[in-house]
Amino acid sequence: MDEFITACPRNCYSTCTFRVQVEDNRIIRVLPYKGNKSVPEGPCIKGLSYIERSSSPDRIIYPLIRKKDGSFMRFPINEALDIISSRLAEIRDRYSSQSILWYRGSGMSGMTNEIGYSFWRAFGGTTITYGNLCWPAGLEAVKLTLGSNKHNVPWDIPNAKTIIIWGKNPAETNIQEISFIAAAKTKGAMVVIIDPVRTPTADIADIMFSVRPGTDAALALSIAKLLIEKEFTDVNFINKHVSGFEDFRDTLQITPARAEQITGIPAADIIELADIIGKGGPVTFLPGYGLQRHLNGGQTIRAILALAILTGNIGKPGSGFNYANLQSYVFDDVKEPDSYYPDHVKDSPFRRSISMASLGRDMLDTVNPELKSAFVERGNPLLQLPDSGNVRKAFASLEFKVVIEQFMTDSAALADIILPAKNMFEQSDIVGSYWSPYVQFKPKITEPPGEVMPESEVYYELSKRLPLNLQEGLIPEPGNQNIEKWLEKRIKGYSEINLDDLRHGPLIAPGAQEIAYSDFKFETKSGKIELFSQEARDRWNVSPLPEYIPVLNYESGDKTSLVLITPNAGSRIHSQFGNLKIIRENSEVPALLISPDDADKRKIFNGNRIRIFNASGDLFTIAKISNRIPSGCVMLPNGIWLHEGGGGNLLIEGRETDMGFGAAFHDTRVEVEPAE
Repeated sequence: MDEFITACPRNCYSTCTFRVQVEDNRIIRVLPYKGNKSVPEGPCIKGLSYIERSSSPDRIIYPLIRKKDGSFMRFPINEALDIISSRLAEIRDRYSSQSILWYRGSGMSGMTNEIGYSFWRAFGGTTITYGNLCWPAGLEAVKLTLGSNKHNVPWDIPNAKTIIIWGKNPAETNIQEISFIAAAKTKGAMVVIIDPVRTPTADIADIMFSVRPGTDAALALSIAKLLIEKEFTDVNFINKHVSGFEDFRDTLQITPARAEQITGIPAADIIELADIIGKGGPVTFLPGYGLQRHLNGGQTIRAILALAILTGNIGKPGSGFNYANLQSYVFDDVKEPDSYYPDHVKDSPFRRSISMASLGRDMLDTVNPELKSAFVERGNPLLQLPDSGNVRKAFASLEFKVVIEQFMTDSAALADIILPAKNMFEQSDIVGSYWSPYVQFKPKITEPPGEVMPESEVYYELSKRLPLNLQEGLIPEPGNQNIEKWLEKRIKGYSEINLDDLRHGPLIAPGAQEIAYSDFKFETKSGKIELFSQEARDRWNVSPLPEYIPVLNYESGDKTSLVLITPNAGSRIHSQFGNLKIIRENSEVPALLISPDDADKRKIFNGNRIRIFNASGDLFTIAKISNRIPSGCVMLPNGIWLHEGGGGNLLIEGRETDMGFGAAFHDTRVEVEPAE
């Protein structure tokens, strides 16, 4: 039996380091690794499920090609690559290389994902997407204000006297953070939850404030007004480090009484919350990503961040605004969110013209040239993008579709050819974290089964068949030793970290600050924290100051529809893992959460099959009546496959957030009725 140290490459806060034990080329055990201070207790159930996922009988391990009757048959890998190279060349020569959409998701992170760019650039360029589905409005908001995206290390949380968990559910989506919150509680910290839903995280809180979805900025600005009026601000901090305070102060008009009308939180409770924040320092704010998946998402994050700024909870132990920590991204030439933004000069020969938020509509509207083909890797766009009806329509209209995938997802099922994807144990890579400051090496541990070929090798084989004029070394030759040589060359010169160092375990990135901004240096134009941001106005055409813009029309008198919330589920990372037996056995059947009051009005009973609908379409699932969801809202987790009763994105219009080119998933109203 052999044992290895590895790192989970999923789109998840924790990026867990763990040990795996291997026998006969099979993962047999997943164990904690104590050397990563952010995740010493080991991975969550998803990480534990790698034992099943890596050897699942449902895994695609041979290429599949669609037959005329719509079914798939196994096909030899070399013949599949011959067909793909021939069809790609034919489409490029007949229409243009930009008639091919190269779609990349976030299903597996790592530096080797860059290799695809070398292939497609040599191919002549393609059409690609801009923006991001997850978090860009918040990234841009923090960057506009603080100049960069970083926060205190997770193990600093126990130094907080007050923890404000705002729109985040770490008990399901960042469980390693819960241990640090619990340690803070043991030391006497108060834990506050602000969320529309009573999540499992709320069960460990001292107090909860239930806010209407999309109104968080109004709540934050009302609190900001109170903090100033009650003289809870850190005047010395503001005078030294903050630009735009007076302008911000003079625009604050939302009183607690007015905020009650907007948010649904009683005015007395808003005053109490302001007192908690103002008196309870040091305060750590833990904002979630759902907050900024609204049309007003960026400004919402700016408004909440202002509370940490006003009270001087930046740059000190036990304080901070823990949105994203990109300090481990030491090898990136361009960091997020800037890497999401189109630049017609730098993007060439790629045409970066398709918004992730409105992908289906943009694909259908694309001309000169029209899209004729798609090449999909690390993603499940037919399920995970808003306006998924148009996404399906757009993909179905293409002449030729290739999907690289491990399982028969909703997107893979629409492909003409499916190539089997590697899993995380079958090729070496380097990954960072957006929560902790660690850089990690993910070694190759097992050999791929069947005819599984890592994406880098797919690109190598296609480049030889086309053929492409590639500079030597841009696409490594097959073999993991060549991947590791490529990684060594790729990271050389960026920092003192080298691959040999990383082989021994995770390393804290050179220069990372355990207490973010402890030097009080801010990479803004003024060199200070910018409550007033001219760049916000110039780049995004929003107010230079944080503001509240209504998005769901609560005060219009419309009581006939329900706000649809589509959070992440603890047992999945978007649409990954839910197909595994261990996950199904330890999770509830997917269902729509609805309040007793709303269910009673619609004559819906627990367990009923129901229809959820709006002008965009409808879908069918079962109802779960719960007091955890407030009246006026319903909740259906994202990532549920269509055959399970999922597909909530069918009901969500494809719209961009106010900044960052994010997707406004949560500004959707639906109706619910018993199914016939």
